[in-house]
Amino acid sequence: MRLGRAAALAPAMAMALALTLPLLLASAPAGAERIKDLASIAGVRQNQLLGYGLVVGLDGSGDQTTQTPFTVQSVVSMLQQLGVNLPQGTSLQLKNVAAVMVTASLPAFAQPGQTLDITVSSMGNAKSLRGGTLLMTPLKGADGQVYGMAQGNVLVGGVGVAAGGSSLQVNHLSVGKISGGATVERAVASALGENNLIKLELNTTDFATASRVVEAINDKYGSGIAYALDGRVIRVQSPSSSDQRVAFIGSLEDIDVKPARQAAKVIMNARTGSVVMNQTVTLDTCAISHGNLSISVSSEPQVSQPNPLSGGRTVVTQNSQVDIKKDGGKVMLVKGGASLAEVVKALNAIGATPQDLLAILQAMKAAGSLRAELEII
Repeated sequence: MRLGRAAALAPAMAMALALTLPLLLASAPAGAERIKDLASIAGVRQNQLLGYGLVVGLDGSGDQTTQTPFTVQSVVSMLQQLGVNLPQGTSLQLKNVAAVMVTASLPAFAQPGQTLDITVSSMGNAKSLRGGTLLMTPLKGADGQVYGMAQGNVLVGGVGVAAGGSSLQVNHLSVGKISGGATVERAVASALGENNLIKLELNTTDFATASRVVEAINDKYGSGIAYALDGRVIRVQSPSSSDQRVAFIGSLEDIDVKPARQAAKVIMNARTGSVVMNQTVTLDTCAISHGNLSISVSSEPQVSQPNPLSGGRTVVTQNSQVDIKKDGGKVMLVKGGASLAEVVKALNAIGATPQDLLAILQAMKAAGSLRAELEII
């Protein structure tokens, strides 16, 4: 009986979903983004932590102590702190210890007792950290204060083997992670909501987008709630109660804003020949001529062998040959309004190499036909 009732309700539920989905999709403007994706709140940020420690228990893959004296010095200092004093002149030959740097990010509002993920990186010549254990390591911030303590078993996402002079390695063995390997010992003070004000900082400086964000906030909460300080920072009045302030920020970040179009930019990677552009790039009419000139130099050794019993000696000479090859040049007309993607596709069709493409785009920029900022990385 229940199955029959559910079957009868299924078409009605499908009809209701079909009617509701377009309304949900239409509630947000086309191309709109949440303020959470466009800006961050001043003071709500991560803080980097750094520490120096030792990884022990390695299977002969640790630092070579003759080449990394700081590893031996760290071991001796640690033993002295534990009440173990080594005789003078003792030379430690360790193979299962590695000196490492430990890094972590302290998230905003983290409280003592919470755990953090850490990254452990070898700073000596250890072959692998696989199977090692990080000893208790203090993690310090930029102010020199200790904000966390790290310890645990290092997990390395790789493997390496060697035998008979041959070796095989998969992934990187000198860096590992410890999930939840650090414990927060000190909280970072936050000035969020001081004087009943919060600041929104746009990810990218843009006066038009800042104006639209201010307009969207004032339309929802009332005139004068938000005002822009410049093209990046927006000051917003917030409730005095911490509970109301949290709810207000959550609602504020969920407001949809259509950002302004970004400045036209073309990014080129000179090493790989990659070209990336945004949708605001435009072109003026221009003519592009393309031709290739290649020069090849080859050298072959020739041996001159003397006749038997002649008393001469064998002489090796080099026979060099230089060839110059020039391909026929091609001229392509680019009409104004064409997209850069179409130009790149046409240049590739006539045989332009990635380096040729970089040179052509630079020439188009110099000629004034490329209406975009050209950035080479």
